[in-house]
Amino acid sequence: MTPPPGWYPDPHAPHLQRWWDGTAWTEHRRAHEASATPPPGGGTGRTKAVALTATGVVLVAAIVTGAVALGGGDGSGTETRTAPTSAPEATPDSPEPTPQASTSEPSADDPALVEDQLNGVTFPLLDGWVRPQHVAQDDVVMTTDGTYDCPGGAGLCRHGLVFSRTVTENDEKSPEALAKADISEAADEAYDRDQLGRKPYGGLESHQVVKSGPVAVAGRAGYLVRWRVKTAKGPGGYVQSLVFPSSVGTESPVLVRYVFDAGEDGPPLADMDRITKGIRPFGDADTGGGVGSSIGPTD
Repeated sequence: MTPPPGWYPDPHAPHLQRWWDGTAWTEHRRAHEASATPPPGGGTGRTKAVALTATGVVLVAAIVTGAVALGGGDGSGTETRTAPTSAPEATPDSPEPTPQASTSEPSADDPALVEDQLNGVTFPLLDGWVRPQHVAQDDVVMTTDGTYDCPGGAGLCRHGLVFSRTVTENDEKSPEALAKADISEAADEAYDRDQLGRKPYGGLESHQVVKSGPVAVAGRAGYLVRWRVKTAKGPGGYVQSLVFPSSVGTESPVLVRYVFDAGEDGPPLADMDRITKGIRPFGDADTGGGVGSSIGPTD
């Protein structure tokens, strides 16, 4: 039997807790909750308090194992994950309390989520990604951690960026038409010229469509187009335009752009699909699928 959903020590970061949904690890993480300790001379603690006696000290060890195998390449990798197991130990003369995992599920306030209240969605904040700080571009919801000198010698670059904005200047409401119309502009802005007219990557030389097709996003039927771009300097990168109807207001189309550097220093290409899959309606972190939930993009 697998453990019930709850917060358990992260097998890859023991100083953090990670959410186990009952079948697999999710990307939600948080700091360990502090345990209450009874006052000297006795007393009753909270659920997670550890009782100290004059004859023995209760030792509880929670051992969590997890094996993660991630595929890469075109983002179609698979994950194999084992359930956490608890192995409490105690001294012979002491009781054997069972460690209890918190069953409060991740919410929009969870540090592993990024909110876009304007468009009514949240994004999962994966490992290696942070909330934007000191970013000149508009509508950025997350970036990879850190910067580097652009290969074209024009300023500082980031290995990955994700943008989210509302489409308001186009009468076309089809997610497919909007995604196809945006991808060229997205590639130019990311890898050709910046807002100051400079060429951080020496200019954009060519592109290749590596994925396109319908996809379910936050319970809505959307569409994505992904290009592999070649630049004059540096390894080039990947650009993706994703469009889906908002779940709030007039349901205006939401445009999400992904910019990933290629090469070993860029973020895993699979993160594009993982972020897309993790987009949820704001305030409803459990919602997935729905309209278009059986739809998948084509390579």
